Amino acid sequence: MRFLATEEILETLRMIQLENLDIRTITMGISLRDCGDSDGAKARRRMREKITSCAARLVPVAEAIEKDLGIPIINKRISVTPLALVAEACDEEDYVEFARTLDAAAAEVGVNFIGGFSALVHKGYTTGDARLIASIPQALAATERVCASVNIATTQAGTNMDAVRQMGEVITRTARLTADEGGIGCAKLVVFANAAEDNPFMAGAFHGIGEPECVINVGVSGPGVVKRALEQAPDADLGVVSETIKRTAFKITRMGQLVAQEASRRLGVPFGIVDLSLAPTPVVGDSVAHILEEMGLERCGAAGTTAALALLNDAVKKGGAMATSYAGGLSGAFIPVSEDAGMIRAASEGVLSIEKLEAMTAVCSVGLDMIAVPGDTPAATIAAIIADEAAIGVVNNKTTAVRIIPVPGGEVGQLVEFGGLLGTAPIMPVRALDSSRFVSRGGRIPAPTGGLRN
Repeated sequence: MRFLATEEILETLRMIQLENLDIRTITMGISLRDCGDSDGAKARRRMREKITSCAARLVPVAEAIEKDLGIPIINKRISVTPLALVAEACDEEDYVEFARTLDAAAAEVGVNFIGGFSALVHKGYTTGDARLIASIPQALAATERVCASVNIATTQAGTNMDAVRQMGEVITRTARLTADEGGIGCAKLVVFANAAEDNPFMAGAFHGIGEPECVINVGVSGPGVVKRALEQAPDADLGVVSETIKRTAFKITRMGQLVAQEASRRLGVPFGIVDLSLAPTPVVGDSVAHILEEMGLERCGAAGTTAALALLNDAVKKGGAMATSYAGGLSGAFIPVSEDAGMIRAASEGVLSIEKLEAMTAVCSVGLDMIAVPGDTPAATIAAIIADEAAIGVVNNKTTAVRIIPVPGGEVGQLVEFGGLLGTAPIMPVRALDSSRFVSRGGRIPAPTGGLRN
Protein backbone atom coordinates (compact mmCIF):
# COMPACT_ATOMS: atom_id res chain seq x y z
CA MET A 1 0.00 0.00 0.00
CA ARG A 2 1.46 3.41 -0.96
CA PHE A 3 0.66 6.44 1.18
CA LEU A 4 3.19 9.07 0.17
CA ALA A 5 3.77 11.11 -2.97
CA THR A 6 7.19 12.47 -3.93
CA GLU A 7 6.04 16.03 -3.25
CA GLU A 8 5.05 15.10 0.27
CA ILE A 9 8.48 13.60 0.91
CA LEU A 10 10.24 16.73 -0.34
CA GLU A 11 8.08 18.92 1.85
CA THR A 12 8.82 16.68 4.80
CA LEU A 13 12.56 17.00 4.19
CA ARG A 14 12.20 20.78 4.37
CA MET A 15 10.45 20.41 7.71
CA ILE A 16 13.29 18.21 8.95
CA GLN A 17 16.03 20.60 7.91
CA LEU A 18 14.44 23.87 9.03
CA GLU A 19 11.78 23.11 11.63
CA ASN A 20 13.14 20.39 13.96
CA LEU A 21 10.81 17.69 12.65
CA ASP A 22 11.86 14.19 13.64
CA ILE A 23 10.63 10.79 14.65
CA ARG A 24 10.82 10.96 18.42
CA THR A 25 10.93 7.22 18.97
CA ILE A 26 10.66 3.76 17.49
CA THR A 27 9.61 1.53 20.36
CA MET A 28 9.57 -2.26 20.10
CA GLY A 29 7.00 -3.84 22.39
CA ILE A 30 7.96 -7.34 23.58
CA SER A 31 5.77 -9.73 25.52
CA LEU A 32 7.53 -11.42 28.44
CA ARG A 33 4.48 -13.39 29.55
CA ASP A 34 6.20 -16.66 28.62
CA CYS A 35 9.26 -15.86 30.75
CA GLY A 36 7.75 -16.30 34.20
CA ASP A 37 9.15 -19.10 36.38
CA SER A 38 9.10 -20.15 40.01
CA ASP A 39 12.89 -19.85 39.84
CA GLY A 40 13.65 -16.12 39.62
CA ALA A 41 17.10 -16.64 38.10
CA LYS A 42 15.61 -18.79 35.36
CA ALA A 43 12.91 -16.18 34.65
CA ARG A 44 15.54 -13.44 34.34
CA ARG A 45 17.64 -15.56 32.00
CA ARG A 46 14.59 -16.11 29.77
CA MET A 47 13.79 -12.39 29.83
CA ARG A 48 17.28 -11.37 28.77
CA GLU A 49 17.43 -13.99 26.01
CA LYS A 50 14.05 -12.95 24.61
CA ILE A 51 14.70 -9.20 24.73
CA THR A 52 18.14 -9.45 23.14
CA SER A 53 16.84 -11.84 20.50
CA CYS A 54 13.76 -9.81 19.49
CA ALA A 55 15.54 -6.44 19.59
CA ALA A 56 18.94 -7.49 18.25
CA ARG A 57 18.40 -5.62 14.96
CA LEU A 58 16.24 -2.74 16.26
CA VAL A 59 18.96 -0.09 16.51
CA PRO A 60 20.84 -0.95 13.27
CA VAL A 61 17.58 -1.10 11.31
CA ALA A 62 16.41 2.24 12.71
CA GLU A 63 19.79 3.79 11.85
CA ALA A 64 19.56 2.39 8.32
CA ILE A 65 16.09 3.91 7.90
CA GLU A 66 17.45 7.26 9.10
CA LYS A 67 20.17 7.08 6.48
CA ASP A 68 17.98 5.82 3.64
CA LEU A 69 15.04 8.20 4.17
CA GLY A 70 16.93 11.15 5.65
CA ILE A 71 14.55 11.26 8.62
CA PRO A 72 16.09 11.66 12.10
CA ILE A 73 14.96 9.00 14.56
CA ILE A 74 15.94 10.34 17.95
CA ASN A 75 15.27 7.36 20.22
CA LYS A 76 15.15 3.60 19.87
CA ARG A 77 13.43 1.98 22.81
CA ILE A 78 11.83 -1.16 24.17
CA SER A 79 8.70 -1.73 26.21
CA VAL A 80 7.92 -5.02 27.93
CA THR A 81 5.05 -6.68 29.73
CA PRO A 82 4.42 -5.09 33.14
CA LEU A 83 7.10 -6.83 35.20
CA ALA A 84 4.79 -7.53 38.11
CA LEU A 85 2.92 -9.99 35.86
CA VAL A 86 6.15 -11.82 35.01
CA ALA A 87 8.05 -11.77 38.29
CA GLU A 88 5.27 -12.81 40.63
CA ALA A 89 5.59 -16.43 39.52
CA CYS A 90 8.68 -16.62 41.75
CA ASP A 91 8.77 -16.14 45.51
CA GLU A 92 11.49 -13.45 45.64
CA GLU A 93 10.54 -10.47 47.78
CA ASP A 94 12.81 -7.96 46.02
CA TYR A 95 12.52 -7.31 42.26
CA VAL A 96 15.62 -5.14 41.86
CA GLU A 97 17.47 -8.00 40.13
CA PHE A 98 14.70 -8.07 37.52
CA ALA A 99 15.32 -4.36 36.88
CA ARG A 100 19.05 -5.00 36.54
CA THR A 101 18.27 -7.71 33.99
CA LEU A 102 16.17 -5.29 31.95
CA ASP A 103 18.96 -2.71 32.17
CA ALA A 104 21.59 -5.17 30.98
CA ALA A 105 19.42 -6.36 28.07
CA ALA A 106 18.74 -2.76 27.01
CA ALA A 107 22.46 -1.97 27.10
CA GLU A 108 23.28 -5.07 25.07
CA VAL A 109 20.98 -4.07 22.17
CA GLY A 110 21.86 -0.36 22.42
CA VAL A 111 18.51 1.27 23.30
CA ASN A 112 18.48 4.25 25.65
CA PHE A 113 15.40 3.29 27.67
CA ILE A 114 13.38 0.18 28.44
CA GLY A 115 9.91 0.63 29.94
CA GLY A 116 7.76 -1.85 31.76
CA PHE A 117 9.00 -2.09 35.35
CA SER A 118 5.31 -1.60 35.95
CA ALA A 119 2.25 -2.67 37.88
CA LEU A 120 -1.48 -2.20 37.26
CA VAL A 121 -3.18 -1.71 40.61
CA HIS A 122 -6.21 0.43 39.83
CA LYS A 123 -8.50 -2.00 41.62
CA GLY A 124 -6.05 -3.61 44.04
CA TYR A 125 -2.69 -5.28 44.55
CA THR A 126 -1.53 -8.80 43.85
CA THR A 127 1.51 -10.04 45.71
CA GLY A 128 3.68 -9.33 42.67
CA ASP A 129 2.30 -5.79 42.35
CA ALA A 130 3.14 -5.02 45.97
CA ARG A 131 6.68 -6.40 45.65
CA LEU A 132 7.34 -4.49 42.44
CA ILE A 133 6.13 -1.14 43.78
CA ALA A 134 8.20 -1.58 46.93
CA SER A 135 11.24 -2.25 44.73
CA ILE A 136 10.85 0.83 42.48
CA PRO A 137 13.08 3.32 44.37
CA GLN A 138 16.05 0.98 44.59
CA ALA A 139 15.45 -0.35 41.05
CA LEU A 140 15.57 3.15 39.54
CA ALA A 141 18.60 4.10 41.61
CA ALA A 142 20.46 0.94 40.60
CA THR A 143 19.80 1.12 36.85
CA GLU A 144 20.36 3.59 34.05
CA ARG A 145 17.87 2.69 31.34
CA VAL A 146 14.90 1.20 33.22
CA CYS A 147 11.64 3.16 33.41
CA ALA A 148 8.81 2.38 35.82
CA SER A 149 5.10 3.10 35.86
CA VAL A 150 2.10 2.31 38.03
CA ASN A 151 -1.54 2.58 36.97
CA ILE A 152 -3.56 3.60 40.01
CA ALA A 153 -6.94 4.44 38.48
CA THR A 154 -9.32 3.73 35.61
CA THR A 155 -12.68 5.13 34.65
CA GLN A 156 -14.18 1.66 35.12
CA ALA A 157 -12.62 0.84 38.50
CA GLY A 158 -12.18 4.21 40.17
CA THR A 159 -9.06 5.30 42.05
CA ASN A 160 -7.03 3.08 44.37
CA MET A 161 -6.18 5.59 47.09
CA ASP A 162 -3.98 3.11 48.95
CA ALA A 163 -1.79 3.01 45.85
CA VAL A 164 -1.96 6.79 45.50
CA ARG A 165 -0.71 7.22 49.05
CA GLN A 166 2.06 4.68 48.52
CA MET A 167 3.21 6.31 45.27
CA GLY A 168 3.68 9.61 47.10
CA GLU A 169 6.08 7.80 49.41
CA VAL A 170 7.75 5.88 46.54
CA ILE A 171 8.42 9.14 44.68
CA THR A 172 9.98 10.87 47.69
CA ARG A 173 12.15 7.83 48.43
CA THR A 174 13.23 7.58 44.79
CA ALA A 175 14.26 11.23 44.91
CA ARG A 176 16.34 10.65 48.04
CA LEU A 177 18.12 7.63 46.54
CA THR A 178 19.04 9.63 43.43
CA ALA A 179 19.75 12.91 45.24
CA ASP A 180 23.25 13.19 43.72
CA GLU A 181 21.60 13.73 40.32
CA GLY A 182 18.81 16.07 41.42
CA GLY A 183 16.34 13.23 42.04
CA ILE A 184 16.54 12.06 38.43
CA GLY A 185 15.12 8.65 39.33
CA CYS A 186 11.71 10.34 39.50
CA ALA A 187 12.08 11.38 35.84
CA LYS A 188 11.90 7.66 35.04
CA LEU A 189 8.72 7.05 37.05
CA VAL A 190 5.14 7.77 35.94
CA VAL A 191 1.88 7.34 37.88
CA PHE A 192 -1.04 6.80 35.50
CA ALA A 193 -4.80 6.87 35.35
CA ASN A 194 -6.23 4.99 32.35
CA ALA A 195 -2.75 3.97 31.15
CA ALA A 196 -2.42 3.19 27.43
CA GLU A 197 -1.13 -0.30 26.54
CA ASP A 198 0.61 0.80 23.32
CA ASN A 199 2.22 4.10 24.34
CA PRO A 200 5.67 4.33 22.68
CA PHE A 201 6.86 7.28 24.80
CA MET A 202 8.93 7.01 27.96
CA ALA A 203 8.88 6.92 30.85
CA GLY A 204 5.41 5.40 30.78
CA ALA A 205 5.68 2.83 28.01
CA PHE A 206 4.80 -0.80 28.73
CA HIS A 207 3.65 -3.69 26.53
CA GLY A 208 0.03 -4.23 27.51
CA ILE A 209 -1.57 -7.60 28.06
CA GLY A 210 -3.76 -7.13 24.97
CA GLU A 211 -0.74 -6.60 22.72
CA PRO A 212 0.78 -9.20 20.34
CA GLU A 213 4.03 -11.10 20.90
CA CYS A 214 6.16 -8.33 19.42
CA VAL A 215 5.16 -5.05 17.77
CA ILE A 216 6.58 -1.76 16.44
CA ASN A 217 5.04 1.50 17.69
CA VAL A 218 6.21 4.93 16.54
CA GLY A 219 5.94 8.35 18.17
CA VAL A 220 6.29 11.53 16.13
CA SER A 221 7.31 15.04 17.13
CA GLY A 222 6.71 18.33 15.32
CA PRO A 223 5.90 21.40 17.49
CA GLY A 224 8.34 23.49 15.45
CA VAL A 225 6.55 22.57 12.22
CA VAL A 226 3.16 23.57 13.62
CA LYS A 227 4.50 26.91 14.90
CA ARG A 228 6.12 27.66 11.54
CA ALA A 229 2.82 26.93 9.77
CA LEU A 230 0.93 29.30 12.09
CA GLU A 231 3.52 32.04 11.50
CA GLN A 232 2.32 32.07 7.91
CA ALA A 233 -1.19 33.08 9.04
CA PRO A 234 -0.62 35.68 11.80
CA ASP A 235 -4.03 37.36 11.48
CA ALA A 236 -6.20 34.37 10.63
CA ASP A 237 -9.22 33.53 12.73
CA LEU A 238 -9.17 30.44 14.94
CA GLY A 239 -11.07 28.36 12.39
CA VAL A 240 -8.20 28.88 9.95
CA VAL A 241 -5.72 28.21 12.76
CA SER A 242 -7.40 24.85 13.42
CA GLU A 243 -7.40 23.98 9.73
CA THR A 244 -3.71 24.89 9.43
CA ILE A 245 -2.79 22.66 12.37
CA LYS A 246 -4.88 19.79 10.97
CA ARG A 247 -3.08 19.94 7.63
CA THR A 248 0.30 20.09 9.33
CA ALA A 249 -0.50 17.20 11.67
CA PHE A 250 -1.55 15.16 8.64
CA LYS A 251 1.89 15.64 7.07
CA ILE A 252 3.74 14.89 10.30
CA THR A 253 1.78 11.71 10.81
CA ARG A 254 2.40 10.60 7.21
CA MET A 255 6.10 10.63 8.01
CA GLY A 256 5.50 8.56 11.14
CA GLN A 257 3.41 6.12 9.15
CA LEU A 258 6.18 5.75 6.55
CA VAL A 259 8.86 5.07 9.16
CA ALA A 260 6.64 2.69 11.11
CA GLN A 261 5.79 0.64 8.05
CA GLU A 262 9.40 0.53 6.91
CA ALA A 263 10.66 -0.53 10.34
CA SER A 264 7.96 -3.18 10.53
CA ARG A 265 8.91 -4.57 7.11
CA ARG A 266 12.65 -4.65 7.73
CA LEU A 267 12.35 -6.17 11.20
CA GLY A 268 9.62 -8.64 10.27
CA VAL A 269 7.56 -7.40 13.22
CA PRO A 270 3.91 -6.23 13.01
CA PHE A 271 3.23 -2.50 12.87
CA GLY A 272 1.21 -1.41 15.87
CA ILE A 273 0.37 2.29 16.05
CA VAL A 274 1.55 5.80 15.36
CA ASP A 275 1.25 8.03 18.42
CA LEU A 276 0.10 11.45 17.20
CA SER A 277 1.47 13.37 20.17
CA LEU A 278 3.27 16.65 19.60
CA ALA A 279 6.39 16.05 21.68
CA PRO A 280 8.51 19.12 22.45
CA THR A 281 12.21 19.34 23.22
CA PRO A 282 14.22 21.94 25.17
CA VAL A 283 15.54 23.22 21.82
CA VAL A 284 14.28 26.71 20.96
CA GLY A 285 11.82 26.39 18.07
CA ASP A 286 10.47 23.01 19.19
CA SER A 287 8.03 24.09 21.88
CA VAL A 288 4.31 23.47 22.41
CA ALA A 289 4.19 26.59 24.59
CA HIS A 290 5.48 28.67 21.67
CA ILE A 291 2.60 27.36 19.50
CA LEU A 292 0.12 28.66 22.08
CA GLU A 293 1.93 31.99 22.18
CA GLU A 294 1.90 32.14 18.37
CA MET A 295 -1.90 31.95 18.59
CA GLY A 296 -1.82 35.25 20.46
CA LEU A 297 -1.05 34.66 24.14
CA GLU A 298 1.58 36.89 25.69
CA ARG A 299 2.96 33.89 27.56
CA CYS A 300 1.95 30.28 28.15
CA GLY A 301 -0.01 30.36 31.39
CA ALA A 302 -1.99 33.47 30.52
CA ALA A 303 -5.79 33.42 30.50
CA GLY A 304 -6.82 31.59 27.35
CA THR A 305 -4.02 29.01 27.55
CA THR A 306 -6.36 26.08 28.22
CA ALA A 307 -8.64 27.05 25.32
CA ALA A 308 -5.70 27.42 22.96
CA LEU A 309 -4.31 24.04 24.03
CA ALA A 310 -7.72 22.40 23.52
CA LEU A 311 -7.85 23.79 19.98
CA LEU A 312 -4.33 22.53 19.28
CA ASN A 313 -4.97 19.07 20.69
CA ASP A 314 -8.23 18.61 18.80
CA ALA A 315 -6.74 19.73 15.50
CA VAL A 316 -3.72 17.44 15.91
CA LYS A 317 -6.00 14.46 16.48
CA LYS A 318 -8.23 15.29 13.51
CA GLY A 319 -5.32 15.80 11.13
CA GLY A 320 -3.36 12.80 12.38
CA ALA A 321 -6.34 10.45 12.27
CA MET A 322 -6.68 11.11 8.54
CA ALA A 323 -3.07 10.06 7.97
CA THR A 324 -3.07 6.67 9.65
CA SER A 325 -5.64 4.01 10.36
CA TYR A 326 -3.75 2.97 13.49
CA ALA A 327 -3.40 5.96 15.75
CA GLY A 328 -2.82 4.98 19.35
CA GLY A 329 -0.81 5.53 22.47
CA LEU A 330 -1.45 8.92 24.03
CA SER A 331 -1.95 11.00 20.85
CA GLY A 332 -2.23 14.60 21.96
CA ALA A 333 0.04 17.47 22.87
CA PHE A 334 2.62 16.89 25.59
CA ILE A 335 3.34 19.65 28.09
CA PRO A 336 6.42 18.43 30.00
CA VAL A 337 7.77 21.52 31.73
CA SER A 338 11.47 20.69 31.72
CA GLU A 339 11.41 19.50 28.09
CA ASP A 340 9.79 22.55 26.51
CA ALA A 341 11.71 25.84 26.17
CA GLY A 342 8.53 27.92 26.35
CA MET A 343 7.25 26.09 29.43
CA ILE A 344 10.63 26.46 31.14
CA ARG A 345 10.58 30.21 30.56
CA ALA A 346 6.96 30.61 31.68
CA ALA A 347 7.53 28.55 34.85
CA SER A 348 10.77 30.42 35.62
CA GLU A 349 8.94 33.75 35.32
CA GLY A 350 6.23 32.50 37.69
CA VAL A 351 3.41 32.93 35.16
CA LEU A 352 2.84 29.17 34.78
CA SER A 353 1.70 27.41 37.96
CA ILE A 354 1.05 23.77 38.80
CA GLU A 355 -2.65 24.63 39.15
CA LYS A 356 -2.73 26.06 35.61
CA LEU A 357 -0.88 23.03 34.29
CA GLU A 358 -3.45 20.81 35.98
CA ALA A 359 -6.25 22.65 34.19
CA MET A 360 -4.41 22.26 30.89
CA THR A 361 -4.17 18.48 31.37
CA ALA A 362 -7.96 18.26 31.18
CA VAL A 363 -7.73 18.94 27.45
CA CYS A 364 -4.46 17.34 26.34
CA SER A 365 -2.06 14.45 26.78
CA VAL A 366 -0.91 13.43 29.18
CA GLY A 367 -0.67 15.09 32.57
CA LEU A 368 1.57 16.87 35.04
CA ASP A 369 4.85 16.01 33.39
CA MET A 370 8.47 16.66 34.36
CA ILE A 371 7.61 19.13 37.11
CA ALA A 372 10.27 19.85 39.73
CA VAL A 373 9.13 20.80 43.23
CA PRO A 374 10.99 21.53 46.47
CA GLY A 375 12.68 18.50 48.00
CA ASP A 376 10.86 18.94 51.31
CA THR A 377 7.42 18.57 49.70
CA PRO A 378 5.59 16.02 51.91
CA ALA A 379 4.77 12.62 50.41
CA ALA A 380 1.11 13.21 51.29
CA THR A 381 1.07 16.39 49.20
CA ILE A 382 2.56 14.56 46.23
CA ALA A 383 -0.04 11.83 46.70
CA ALA A 384 -2.79 14.44 46.75
CA ILE A 385 -1.47 15.93 43.50
CA ILE A 386 -1.59 12.42 41.99
CA ALA A 387 -5.18 12.01 43.23
CA ASP A 388 -6.23 15.32 41.65
CA GLU A 389 -4.70 14.38 38.31
CA ALA A 390 -6.21 10.89 38.41
CA ALA A 391 -9.63 12.44 39.03
CA ILE A 392 -9.34 14.42 35.78
CA GLY A 393 -8.47 11.25 33.88
CA VAL A 394 -11.13 9.07 35.50
CA VAL A 395 -14.02 11.51 35.14
CA ASN A 396 -13.11 12.52 31.58
CA ASN A 397 -12.28 8.94 30.49
CA LYS A 398 -8.81 9.85 29.29
CA THR A 399 -5.23 9.07 30.15
CA THR A 400 -3.59 11.32 32.69
CA ALA A 401 -0.33 10.94 34.54
CA VAL A 402 2.03 12.51 37.04
CA ARG A 403 5.80 12.66 36.65
CA ILE A 404 6.91 14.91 39.47
CA ILE A 405 10.39 15.36 40.88
CA PRO A 406 10.93 16.53 44.47
CA VAL A 407 14.49 17.82 44.11
CA PRO A 408 16.50 17.00 47.28
CA GLY A 409 17.73 20.25 48.81
CA GLY A 410 16.07 22.24 46.04
CA GLU A 411 14.11 25.44 46.65
CA VAL A 412 11.58 27.37 44.58
CA GLY A 413 13.18 29.31 41.75
CA GLN A 414 16.29 27.16 41.40
CA LEU A 415 16.99 25.42 38.09
CA VAL A 416 17.77 21.72 37.92
CA GLU A 417 19.59 20.36 34.87
CA PHE A 418 18.69 16.80 33.90
CA GLY A 419 20.48 16.78 30.56
CA GLY A 420 19.50 15.79 27.04
CA LEU A 421 15.80 15.59 26.22
CA LEU A 422 14.93 15.70 29.93
CA GLY A 423 15.96 19.35 29.87
CA THR A 424 16.04 21.93 32.64
CA ALA A 425 13.41 22.19 35.35
CA PRO A 426 12.67 25.34 37.32
CA ILE A 427 11.56 24.29 40.80
CA MET A 428 7.93 25.30 41.10
CA PRO A 429 6.02 26.23 44.27
CA VAL A 430 3.53 23.80 45.79
CA ARG A 431 0.66 24.88 48.02
CA ALA A 432 1.78 24.43 51.63
CA LEU A 433 -1.57 23.16 52.87
CA ASP A 434 -1.95 19.80 54.57
CA SER A 435 -3.74 17.03 52.61
CA SER A 436 -2.50 14.14 54.74
CA ARG A 437 -5.82 13.37 56.46
CA PHE A 438 -7.58 13.04 53.11
CA VAL A 439 -4.81 10.89 51.60
CA SER A 440 -4.45 8.65 54.65
CA ARG A 441 -8.11 7.59 54.51
CA GLY A 442 -7.12 5.05 51.82
CA GLY A 443 -9.69 2.78 50.21
CA ARG A 444 -10.96 3.21 46.67
CA ILE A 445 -12.74 6.24 45.24
CA PRO A 446 -15.70 4.69 43.37
CA ALA A 447 -15.88 4.87 39.59
CA PRO A 448 -18.06 7.62 38.13
CA THR A 449 -21.32 6.56 36.54
CA GLY A 450 -19.71 7.23 33.16
CA GLY A 451 -17.77 3.99 33.69
CA LEU A 452 -21.02 1.96 33.66
CA ARG A 453 -21.38 2.03 29.91
CA ASN A 454 -22.50 -1.56 29.43
